[in-house]
Amino acid sequence: MATKRIEKIRTKRKKRVRGKISGTEKRPRLSVFRSAAHIYVQAIADDSGRTLAEASTLSKELEGSLGAPKKIDSARAVGALLARRLQAIGIDGAVFDRGRFLYHGRVKSLADGAREAGLKF
Repeated sequence: MATKRIEKIRTKRKKRVRGKISGTEKRPRLSVFRSAAHIYVQAIADDSGRTLAEASTLSKELEGSLGAPKKIDSARAVGALLARRLQAIGIDGAVFDRGRFLYHGRVKSLADGAREAGLKF
């Protein structure tokens, strides 16, 4: 469990990152949350306040294909799934919101998977 100091640093980082970016209907914000076991991402249009698409390691489409890979490989598959879902509704660009997490490891892998599937940041 993180100490209070670590939580304070993470909260400060989240406010700093989130204050600089915003999503629209044409270019949504990809908000990432990473837990110990799973990774979640949402495409959010901040101007209308709605979620356009979502994906996670718990998604039904990825259920059988993931097996027991490394968490980084799972994150890449989640990024690709979200990119496919966004392209299906006609969106090809997004703004990446890493939130309180460093752009490293699973967060970076998710972004790379979305880029490989054709999403532009």
